[in-house]
Amino acid sequence: MEPTLKKFYRDTLVKKLQEELQLKNIMQVPKLQKIVLNQGVGAAISDKKLVDTAVKEMSTIAGQAAVATIAKKSVANFKLREGMPIGAKVTLRGERMFEFLERFISIALPRVRDFRGINDKGFDGRGNYTMGVKEQIIFPEINIDKINRITGMDITFVTSAENDKEAHALLKGLGLPFKTKENSN
Repeated sequence: MEPTLKKFYRDTLVKKLQEELQLKNIMQVPKLQKIVLNQGVGAAISDKKLVDTAVKEMSTIAGQAAVATIAKKSVANFKLREGMPIGAKVTLRGERMFEFLERFISIALPRVRDFRGINDKGFDGRGNYTMGVKEQIIFPEINIDKINRITGMDITFVTSAENDKEAHALLKGLGLPFKTKENSN
């Protein structure tokens, strides 16, 4: 079954964005290409099991197998050697991406303490948006009794937008609750 958000994008949002952004061709309307979840585990240098736990949690959250990330360089100050596992990541595309986005907007974000909207300063100038989540326990898939430490993660939304204005319009149209001037204080 097709995710509701994907159907909404295809049937409603594309036409709305084309008018709003004044694009001549419907193929110029920005698309969400992928969502990347990334978690760095700094304490993994001393405890190797933390990376396995992070990979397991990330897989549970995403509904897709996550992979451990490996250090590219050795850093003596951090006791880090090249090739050591230091984090976890998963890339979501297609149906799973829209399913995750739906769950993130409707279930996970409302569970954030003192939530007043997400910051709109995470755009990179090329139409991609990155935001941080402080606690993985906002996701209902994570059982709070079974975790041994609360960790955060970065979520990157990669779009086909040419600039930040188009990407902002796309993500806002998909339902990401950006802070407005009224509720930013």
